Amino acid sequence: VLPGSNEKFVPPPECPVFEPSWEEFQDPLGYIAKIRPIAEKSGICKIRPPPDWQPPFSVELDSFRFTPRIQRLNELEAETRVKLNYLDRIARFWEIQGSSLKIPHIERRILDLFSLSKVVTDEGGFEMVCKERRWARVAQRLGYPTGKNIGSLLRSHYERIVYPFEMFQSGASLLHCKPKHYDGEDVDKEYKPHSIPLRQSVQPSKMSSYGRRANRCQPDPEPTEEDIEKNPELKKLQIYGAGPKMMGLGLVARDKGMRKKEVKKEEPGEEYKKHKDEEEGPCTKMTMRLRRNLNNPQCVDSFVCRMCGRGDDDEKLLLCDGCDDNYHTYCLLPPLTDPPKGNWRCPKCVAEECKKPAEAFGFEQATREYTLQSFGEMADAFKADYFNMPVHMVPTELVEREFWRLVSSIEEDVTVEYGADIHSKEFGSGFPMNNGKRKLTEEEEEYARSGWNLNVMPVLEQSLLCHINGDISGMKVPWLYVGMVFSAFCWHIEDHWSYSINYLHWGEPKTWYGVPSVAAERLEEVMKKLTPELFEFQPDLLHQLVTIMNPNILMAHGVPVVRTNQCAGEFVITFPRAYHSGFNQGYNFAEAVNFCTADWLPAGRSCIEHYRRLRRYCVFSHEELTCKMAACPEKLDLNLAAATHREMFIIVQEERKLRKGLMERGITEAEREAFELLPDDERQCDKCKTTCFLSALACSNCPERLVCLYHTQDLCNCPTDKLYLRYRYTLDELLAMLHRLKVRSESFDSWANRVKEALEQEEGNKIVTDDLEMLKMEAAEKKFPDNELLRKLNTVLKDIEANIYTACSVLMDFVLLCISERKMTLAELKSLVETMQNLPCVMNQLEEVQAVLQTVEAYQTRAQALVNDKDWRRDSPPPEQLQTLLEQGGKLPVVVPECELLEGLQEQGHWLADVRRTLGTEGGERQEVTLVVLRNLMEAGCNVPQSVSVETAMAELQELLTIAERWEEKAQICLEQRQKHPLSTLEAIVNEAQLIPVKLPNILALQGCLTRARAWVTDLEEIQNGEHYPCLDDLEGLVAIGRDLPVFMEELRQLELQVASAHSWRDKASKTFLKKSSQHSLLEVLCPCAKRRERRDETEPLDDPLDDSDTNTLGLSAQDLRDPAAIVMAFKEGEHQEKENGDWDSSVCVCGGQPRAPQLRCHLCKDWFHGGCVPFPSLLPSSEVSVNPLCWWDWDSRFLCSQCQRSRRPRLETILALLVALQKLPVRLPEGEALQCLTERAITWQGRAKEALETPELQQALQRLQELKETLSCEGDKGGGMEKEPEGSSVIVLSDSEGGEGEDGVIDLTEDSPQKKNAKPSVGSLLPLLPLLKGQVVELSPATRVQLEELQLEGDLLEVSLDQTQTIHRVLQATSVPPREALHTLIQVFCFFFCTKNQRWEIPAPQTESPVMFWFYLFT
Repeated sequence: VLPGSNEKFVPPPECPVFEPSWEEFQDPLGYIAKIRPIAEKSGICKIRPPPDWQPPFSVELDSFRFTPRIQRLNELEAETRVKLNYLDRIARFWEIQGSSLKIPHIERRILDLFSLSKVVTDEGGFEMVCKERRWARVAQRLGYPTGKNIGSLLRSHYERIVYPFEMFQSGASLLHCKPKHYDGEDVDKEYKPHSIPLRQSVQPSKMSSYGRRANRCQPDPEPTEEDIEKNPELKKLQIYGAGPKMMGLGLVARDKGMRKKEVKKEEPGEEYKKHKDEEEGPCTKMTMRLRRNLNNPQCVDSFVCRMCGRGDDDEKLLLCDGCDDNYHTYCLLPPLTDPPKGNWRCPKCVAEECKKPAEAFGFEQATREYTLQSFGEMADAFKADYFNMPVHMVPTELVEREFWRLVSSIEEDVTVEYGADIHSKEFGSGFPMNNGKRKLTEEEEEYARSGWNLNVMPVLEQSLLCHINGDISGMKVPWLYVGMVFSAFCWHIEDHWSYSINYLHWGEPKTWYGVPSVAAERLEEVMKKLTPELFEFQPDLLHQLVTIMNPNILMAHGVPVVRTNQCAGEFVITFPRAYHSGFNQGYNFAEAVNFCTADWLPAGRSCIEHYRRLRRYCVFSHEELTCKMAACPEKLDLNLAAATHREMFIIVQEERKLRKGLMERGITEAEREAFELLPDDERQCDKCKTTCFLSALACSNCPERLVCLYHTQDLCNCPTDKLYLRYRYTLDELLAMLHRLKVRSESFDSWANRVKEALEQEEGNKIVTDDLEMLKMEAAEKKFPDNELLRKLNTVLKDIEANIYTACSVLMDFVLLCISERKMTLAELKSLVETMQNLPCVMNQLEEVQAVLQTVEAYQTRAQALVNDKDWRRDSPPPEQLQTLLEQGGKLPVVVPECELLEGLQEQGHWLADVRRTLGTEGGERQEVTLVVLRNLMEAGCNVPQSVSVETAMAELQELLTIAERWEEKAQICLEQRQKHPLSTLEAIVNEAQLIPVKLPNILALQGCLTRARAWVTDLEEIQNGEHYPCLDDLEGLVAIGRDLPVFMEELRQLELQVASAHSWRDKASKTFLKKSSQHSLLEVLCPCAKRRERRDETEPLDDPLDDSDTNTLGLSAQDLRDPAAIVMAFKEGEHQEKENGDWDSSVCVCGGQPRAPQLRCHLCKDWFHGGCVPFPSLLPSSEVSVNPLCWWDWDSRFLCSQCQRSRRPRLETILALLVALQKLPVRLPEGEALQCLTERAITWQGRAKEALETPELQQALQRLQELKETLSCEGDKGGGMEKEPEGSSVIVLSDSEGGEGEDGVIDLTEDSPQKKNAKPSVGSLLPLLPLLKGQVVELSPATRVQLEELQLEGDLLEVSLDQTQTIHRVLQATSVPPREALHTLIQVFCFFFCTKNQRWEIPAPQTESPVMFWFYLFT
């Protein structure tokens, strides 16, 4: 498969990346020289400045405008451009013959005609491939799949399109007349080499069209039947489609819709031919050509065939539209069967046209001028549209793969723009500059002076370019680059093979590829080998920055390539002769400049020799730069002076040899010439274009020409006596310059010898420190470069200073006993003495320091004698002697190793004493031992010197600690309650653990649990053996305590069951008595409400949550609630108080608002309430007995407020069932005692009520009411008094004031209720009956009435529902006048409730906000 075909791009390895410290960053060229041995092996490297180095962007955004270059990506790549150039030539070949070229498609991709031609040529040519049937192999080499008969298609397309072109290229069709061949000399005359002002590109011709290639890839419309009929060739071949159809000539006319290109030149006689066409009338063009010059006798001889030389057979003689030569159709190769239509060119003209050299390739400038903002908007929009995602989210790897895919594609023609080589001197640099145009801030001043500022770096003292006069744009003055995605810079090396540095100010990354200098020639060879067609007409193509090649192809041919992504704020350095290229990942702004250091000089000289071979212009004269530095050697630093001396020596030797050659030729005339004052174009060698400086050869007869001494034979053919030498310096002057350089460079040698002698002095000949300081000052004054000897001298001086300081500190500590915080070790003291002895100068403190060392060694000897005097491994040395030696060692200025040993022995003695006290082996009081104490002793024992005593004590401690931890673990398991153990088991564990002489926290905790468990059992026995059943609170407390104990107790389970049963009974009682969301507790509801009026007198709202707890409901303490007798007594007292508080003063509603209609009055406490603030009663009773609306005494008009009716008031039968369940509980509850009292009170009242109702007087009254009910019922059936309600009347949902018995306390009163036979009239129908109500239907004696009222009052106080309560209320109602006002109010409240909340009655609301008007509207 051909290289670059559909293969994925593999990124090369990364180049080195350096991150200098702030100290290294201060010297730019010094740091670059430091990293050069590593970095130049890759050709390029990346430098990340310290994070705080962030120069401000200083371009004037308002005035910065530029015109970018246009780049078509597939024209950048070398191999792709070769293919496109080939397509241009073959398209031109067919255009000349009047046919258009359509590139075929195979397997959904365009056929690569160039690769097809190359492969066929490699396989032996068209005839050989056809003869040996290699077309399948050709298809395989082109990357097409096998087995699809693609070889036949390739043969057809090659035969139709490529083969005729190849025949003309080879000249096979021209037997006797060869086309004009453009040899090398002609190429040189046509080709214009690179000039200085334009360093990066050759500007294209204004007439060239760069859009022509894209048109070839578009499919042409197929010919119609009319075209085929009119064209005999198409009709004959029956091969449809655009393009030539016969070998040798393209005979298919252009499509009618296709734009024609004028390729024919206007020639003399053209007007005559057109005029003859008009006169002769209709005729073919062929006959016109034959008659063209018949009347001209001078041209008769020209009507002969150029191939055979005969003039017969005029009908077959063709006239060329280019040169007027004649050819027989059958003499052409291959022959033509029919004359062609349209313009026709002979083989000679076609070959000459196709052999013309191509125009030098370069970038064209865009027509639009941009600002940074407008260019950025265009660039970001292009990238976002291309990748269909935000620009910052496009991965760099994706952009890289897509770039190399596009540059290798001949189908996709992507065009981008690149603002390259923008002169910073004209448009302003991105770095701050001290050019006086504006005042800089302090920060900008710092960056303007920085050596990393690209305006400063080329002119640094170590840079050679500072010795060049004038600004060289792009080399000494930075260029700016504004990039967008895919914009590229092609493979190139810098002018004069100099260094370059590029800084990315901001924007998206720039991707770089680099090749080291050692592989530069290999890269050039590979590119010339793969694309020789490009280098044929542009020998210095790689200097034009217009050609790129895929790094994978270069790597496949042995060229080492590295890459990197340069992000904003990073530098990229390229080294001498390191080829580099790359592209931009998106919108960014970069700045670049060149610089040269001393190590560049040999590379610069080699570059001039390379330029001389290529005949390429120089940017500056290398000899002039070297001589200018040599003229002032005292201004050069030593390193540069030495490099200049070496370079100058080579130049002088070469110049001497060249001038000697002139003398041998007999050229003796010479004149001095100040070449540096001449313009560069007046001192360039006429042959190699090198800029002359030291010398040149000139001719007095040819004053406009001169040559360098390498090309003296190419000046002119004039006599030798006319030639003369123009020179800048004589050889003696050059030698003098060389000598001065040598003296400057060798001044270092003298200094170096003295330094070496001073540093190598032995004992007895040492110099003083001041002499070394003088040598250091001399190096600074003469600006010697940083070298190993100078670094060694500085190191020695630093060592001397450090040793003097250390010695003085030791002596001061020793004499004054001022012990410093950090003592010197004995090894350091010995090293100090040794170092002071080895220093190359006299040290005055050496003797005193040696005396200190002797004192320390004497102490060391005494300490060792004490340690070795007794076997301290069995017992510790005497503490008194240890303390004395330690005090003496503490006064020494150094740390003696034996002091640490003595301190260890002292610590050992203290530790053994602590162990004896802990274990009680010594006399005296034994201290409390804990696990922490044992562990601390074990840890400390590991750090003291080991001995037999220590090991024995450690073993005892370890044994005791192990036993203690085991019992602690057992106790911990018991305390975690994973499995509770019986009391006896835990007691056994505690008793055994107490035998250990260690205080164990878990054992103590377990012992406390056992104590609490025994107390719990005792409390339980006391409660169970008491006079009464235990109270629920007591049992709950015991259960809570028992659950927290890690002890298993059988009694706990029984208690839990009893407590659960009591809670269950209390829950059932609460559901029976308490209303939904009640604010009262069960005990409050069951007890008399004795303090109701007291709270109201204190102005507390009735609907506030009651703050009475169960302990003060009856006025009893928590302890009193455990006594049943106290509860009964308190209940009786509360009942008595409840009756005494019967005469209450009326108060306002629970809301605390002002009185307003309608208002309800509580039947019991006589308080007034607003109709919307409290639940109201149902006028019609909810019983299943039929109700007669005219029997108003049966209406349930009693209203009890929420404070008087606190519960649901269950029936007595329900309460008795609760009491039966209570008797089965072995637990006493305060609610149970209160329920018993309430039941007893209710039964007592019920007995009294029955007794009263069974008197004759009341029996007669009840009989009378029954008769009236039946009588009124008969009248109602006859139609009097009330209209029947229609069937299906509206549903009335009524809130039950007593909590209700239906779902959620709601009763459904409708005629369609389940029991229709007992259906009641609706409440709304009672309003018209109020005037018809008859009053005082029954009469009672005053005594009976008083008795009934007392019974009614007491019955209303009971939180129990009894039938006698309703009966007494009916009788008392019937003995009085109907309370029409109160009934009217109740009906009003009812209507208001349903109109505003249920909205079941469709009564239009009045448009008023006044409540008075609302009620007036509703009831009138």
